[in-house]
Amino acid sequence: MKQLRLTRGLSQAALGDALGVSRQTVNSIETGRYLPSLPLAIALARFFNKAVEEVFDVDA
Repeated sequence: MKQLRLTRGLSQAALGDALGVSRQTVNSIETGRYLPSLPLAIALARFFNKAVEEVFDVDA
């Protein structure tokens, strides 16, 4: 997810604002300390025009 965010030139705060979550939530998802809820995972995937499986390792 971090690479997708950086490719779009977004800060963690900007991505969080776009999705209605905090910068800390974005950071925690990127570092693997927090697994997003299904609705948030879907929102992230849609934001980046990707399938959830392309954004997250669903086998982990």
